[in-house]
Amino acid sequence: MVRTETIIAVKNVSESSKFYQKLLGCKSEHGGNTFEILTSEKQVVLCLHKWGDHEHPTMLNFDKEVGNGLILFFRVDELKKVFENAKVLKAIIEKEIHYNENSLKNQFILRDLDNYYLIISE
Repeated sequence: MVRTETIIAVKNVSESSKFYQKLLGCKSEHGGNTFEILTSEKQVVLCLHKWGDHEHPTMLNFDKEVGNGLILFFRVDELKKVFENAKVLKAIIEKEIHYNENSLKNQFILRDLDNYYLIISE
C-alpha cells in the first residue's frame, strides 16, 4: 500500500483544525497547538503543523508565499453540503460549483485560513 498524508504549515493549528472540520466534516485525531491529524472514516485527510515548530526546513518562514505550486484537492461525497459549509465559514470562494471538463466532475474552489488554494470535487 502507498498513500500520501499531506502536512501543511498553518499559523493557528486549532483554528485551522476547526475550519477543516466544519468544511469537510472530518474529525480531530490528535489535537493540540502544534500538530493535528484530521480523519474521515479512519483515513487521514490532512495534517496541520504550526509554522516554525520542530525546525522542518520548508515550514520555517511563513512570510514567503504560502502554497506556491500547491493545490489541496479533496474528493467528497456531498459537494453541495461542503459548499454550504464553506459559505457558513465565510471562506473566500474563488469559483462556485462548476463542471470541470478535464476531470469530468463538478467542483468548487476556495481559500483556507492560511490562503491555501483548495479544490473540492465530487
